[in-house]
Amino acid sequence: MTIWSAEIKELETLYTSTKGRLPELEKELVQLIRTDDANVVMLYSRRCLEVIVTNLCESELKRPRKTEPLKGIIDKLHHEEKMPSHIITSMQNLNSLSTYGAHPKEFDPRQVKPVLNNLTTIIEWYLKYKDTQAIIKPKEEEIKDETKATDDSSDQIQKPKKRLILLLSGLALVVVIVVVVLFIFNIIGGGKRIEELEKSIAVLPFVNDSQDQENTYFINGLMEEVLLNLQTIKDLKVPGRTSVEQYRNPTKSIPEIAKELGVNYIVEGSGQKYANTFRLRIQLLDGAKGYHLWGESYEHLIERPEDIFRIQSQIAQSIAAELKAIITPYEKQLIEKELTSNLTAYDFYLRGREEYIRYRLDKENTDALEKAEKFYNQALQYDSAYARAFTGLAMVYWDKHYWSSFFANNFLDSVLIFSDIALSYDDQLAEAYSLKGDYLKENGNYSQALEEYDKAIKINPNYWQAYAGKGGLYFNIRDPLKIFENLHMAVKLNHDQERPVTLTSLGTQYLYFGFFNKAKYYFEEALKLNGDSAGYFSNLALIEVLQENYSKVVEYTEHAYALDTNDLVILYFLGMGYKYLDQHETSLKYYKKYVERLKALKTLSIRDAQRIGYAYWQNGLKKEAEYYFDLQKKYCEESIKLNRGYASDAGAYYDLAGIYAFKGDKEKAYENLRIYNNKIGKYEFKGVIWFFKNDPFFNNIRNEPEFQEIFREIETKYNKTYEEIRKWLEENLPD
Repeated sequence: MTIWSAEIKELETLYTSTKGRLPELEKELVQLIRTDDANVVMLYSRRCLEVIVTNLCESELKRPRKTEPLKGIIDKLHHEEKMPSHIITSMQNLNSLSTYGAHPKEFDPRQVKPVLNNLTTIIEWYLKYKDTQAIIKPKEEEIKDETKATDDSSDQIQKPKKRLILLLSGLALVVVIVVVVLFIFNIIGGGKRIEELEKSIAVLPFVNDSQDQENTYFINGLMEEVLLNLQTIKDLKVPGRTSVEQYRNPTKSIPEIAKELGVNYIVEGSGQKYANTFRLRIQLLDGAKGYHLWGESYEHLIERPEDIFRIQSQIAQSIAAELKAIITPYEKQLIEKELTSNLTAYDFYLRGREEYIRYRLDKENTDALEKAEKFYNQALQYDSAYARAFTGLAMVYWDKHYWSSFFANNFLDSVLIFSDIALSYDDQLAEAYSLKGDYLKENGNYSQALEEYDKAIKINPNYWQAYAGKGGLYFNIRDPLKIFENLHMAVKLNHDQERPVTLTSLGTQYLYFGFFNKAKYYFEEALKLNGDSAGYFSNLALIEVLQENYSKVVEYTEHAYALDTNDLVILYFLGMGYKYLDQHETSLKYYKKYVERLKALKTLSIRDAQRIGYAYWQNGLKKEAEYYFDLQKKYCEESIKLNRGYASDAGAYYDLAGIYAFKGDKEKAYENLRIYNNKIGKYEFKGVIWFFKNDPFFNNIRNEPEFQEIFREIETKYNKTYEEIRKWLEENLPD
């Protein structure tokens, strides 16, 4: 039993009094009286107050509330003596205390009791106030009485008129019903109603109308927060920031943009910042025809970050209301939360995020990554509890140190530390949970990683990165149906710059399991978006590898190489293709280029060193070959020791078996093959079947009974896997 149970009982009685009379207040009260959570009680107490004060603003101050804060309206009602002073006092007290629930901070649960006592006082007064208003209005019966005839003859004349009116009213009602039915079934009318369309919406980059273009980062910050708030609403589908950057200076029409982004609605905005004031103009447009659905202008003095956050929240909620999207109380709380109370910290954070977006759009721009780190750290100097700044640092650290710390015991630990610090200050950050999921996945802790990804999705149902992360995780633990379920969801939600990468990842998964036509379809979809013919040809080459068409492999990769001489995948496939055509000198030439490119990018290729070594071996360079064999053995053993993904997906055991087989240590080769077979469970890839049949590292033992027995088990697993995926496709993605 909660310590405020007695106060709730009083409100339950009042709730009964509001039913059928005050539906808006009733909706908020029902949430309040059904919860034991102190934060929720505080939140809905404030929302009850908002309903009442908003109504009083219209009825007593004769104007809509718009964006004005509660405190301002309460003060005006007090100044103009529109309400009893004791009610004003209760409102002020409730408004002050309940903010601890609206923007979750630490508070004493005993503070809930005075909030509820004040709310009870306010609602009791408000019910009497509404009754008084109703008495002042003339009753319908009295109006009828005034028009009543006094003699019988007059009454006889009125009756036929009444019958005629009833008849005409009935006919009108029938016409209305018919028209409504026709509209509902789309027999007449210009198109689908809003509620019939998928509520998908893109927020285009806001135009900076400021004289000082240095303010662009601020206007971009407004845009991105509106976007993030909309993404929080599960009923909406909203692509991320990088997806819309290409439309910063659009030359295309709204219908063209909407079609390219796969959305039904577009949000446009423009803003100015001058001195301590910002002005913002927003409009919602129909994507198919480009016509205006809703718009609003905002102007506000910036005294604290809350002034900005409130407007961003109102915009998102207004758009959702226009689209008839449902906002749950939980989502509303997320949208309305205060991110920081320090303006300078907020400014540095916006600058940091802007630089990080620049890096995301151009991964070669490491200068932007350094600047992002600097700005995030400066934000924390002014607000040491700024959660999103810590999340920003976690993302920066991941991009800066992934490969350099891959075999360190503290691999990416700073990402986990920064994410945990962020969540200690704000436990409702989807990106922080998703980052934790990525960290745990990389370190082989899959069950916990899944929990973190699911937390991210609960907070931001549009966070495609979490679905992509889950898809990669299920790849590691070989659960093909869940791979496809999650990657398809990632593709559905991801309209960011990374969408072609997501499409390619999905295509690659279909390829790994032997669904070549499906793979080619998604590779083509990626090509339509990024125009990357080099990448497309290298993907086609991979299809040909698994079908053992090595001349085609070389043909496609040579096409790709003519377009891009620096791409790692292309260089690797050229080395592989020429190897299987027994052109070992040419194969080594491209493998050498591959190694040079790895060094230039300061990255590792932990699964391929032995392939490079084999090219040296075939060219008689045994010393160099042994170096790469030993390097691969080290990568395998270190990954197993540290439980990296390379080991947990069993790949390290397969490669270790190959090295031992090549060097003549059959006992260890079979030992690692058996470990591989046990770790993969009941599912297998088409690619592994190809390796068992063609990998030169097993030439010494390929025809031995034990190897053939393991291969038959692997092949049986693959055949069952293929059939299971085929049935899933028939049921879920019929052509």
